Amino acid sequence: MKKSHSIDMVNGPLLRNIFAFSIPLMLTTALQMMFQMTDTVVVGRFAGEEALAAVGSTGSLCHMFVALFNGLAMGANVIIAQYIGAGDRKNVSDAVHTSMFISIVSGVFLTVLGQIISRPMLTLMSTPENIIDLSELYLRIYYGGILFLMIYNFGAAVLRSKGDTQRPLYYLMLGGVLNVVLNLIFVIVFKMGVAGVGIATVASNAVAAVLTMTALLKETDATKVHLTKLFKPNVGMIIKVLKIGVPAGIQGMMFTLSNLVVQSSINSFGSSTIVAANSAAINVENIVYIGMNFSQATVTFTGQNIGAKRTDKIAKILGVTMALDAGAALILGVGVLVFGRPILGLFTDSPEVIELGMQRIFWVCLFLGLNSFLDVFISSLRGMGYSTLPTIMMITGICGVRLVWLFTVFPMFRRLEVVYMCYPISWTITSLMLGVMWAVVMARMKKHGIPALK
Repeated sequence: MKKSHSIDMVNGPLLRNIFAFSIPLMLTTALQMMFQMTDTVVVGRFAGEEALAAVGSTGSLCHMFVALFNGLAMGANVIIAQYIGAGDRKNVSDAVHTSMFISIVSGVFLTVLGQIISRPMLTLMSTPENIIDLSELYLRIYYGGILFLMIYNFGAAVLRSKGDTQRPLYYLMLGGVLNVVLNLIFVIVFKMGVAGVGIATVASNAVAAVLTMTALLKETDATKVHLTKLFKPNVGMIIKVLKIGVPAGIQGMMFTLSNLVVQSSINSFGSSTIVAANSAAINVENIVYIGMNFSQATVTFTGQNIGAKRTDKIAKILGVTMALDAGAALILGVGVLVFGRPILGLFTDSPEVIELGMQRIFWVCLFLGLNSFLDVFISSLRGMGYSTLPTIMMITGICGVRLVWLFTVFPMFRRLEVVYMCYPISWTITSLMLGVMWAVVMARMKKHGIPALK
């Protein structure tokens, strides 16, 4: 492994290495959020409230099917990390090539699917008539270039499996700068509105994808990609990736589905002002997520230590990452609550939109620390190779609780804050469920040891 890019997750100092792994991830998240906020600011300021609402209302649909395949990328990360920890170069190489093959197949599939489901899904979500055409246009463009996003996500997962979180950051940074420049040109100069934002997003993803793939082609260790092996995937390795990745992907997809129900509940008020306020508040909410990247370190560090059969490190990894994740969520959550109004003012001049947006900030941002507990628990479980049962718990605790709340309580008390209450309630219940499961798995592992990798 290249010394300048890899991190010793098994024998090195834990806290320092977690920070070395996580800080570039935080910067990556910050850049992603900043670029998304730039999209929203530009379209809101220079294309109007309807364009802002149109782009904002597509967020859940953009991520719903992408989330399924991002789960596969997580599965690839876990498998590769475990083989790196075990020092198994052949299986590392097989897992890398299999992962990149899956990324290409996923991208092609999503491109076709996105063109088919865009309008029907927007209609199903009760998208207001005055923005549905613009929303459909943005979705078609977004899914038209989704292959680039898949290649970047899977390629970044490969690099992160050995501790390299810096280069994915650099590649995203270059793509994001292009995104900002093209947004300004397409929306302000050429008056392309929603279409301009969509095209700029695809172009930035393409740059990040090309740079990531180029890096993998030039690697000198077991993570190097050989074009001659790219379309000769290892069937057994596909099954291993799917075993961990499919449940994680289904979880992400179900999360997005539950958020679609939340979005539909918001749309049911029949007000583009409320939709715009929710869209702007989500961008502010994303600021808190910048500091909540330690759970990604939990997955990779746990995976490598499982491969190295270091049971003693698992609980330490969870304790450190949970403390860091929850602490960051609390500090940033309070921060955006205090400064929420001026931040929302970046997206809109409307006092009504700002005040409505503050309702989401209070009920969601202030309680995101609860979300960090469940994120770290399930990340640790997945790093240990457990994916299906934790996913069932997540779907039950998050999606199930939210759906029950929105279909029973919300109809009785049709207020915006009632919609948002489903978030902290579902996070609390799910954290307790996953905490119990993690304790049971650790007790069994201490008793029986870590099974050999196959």
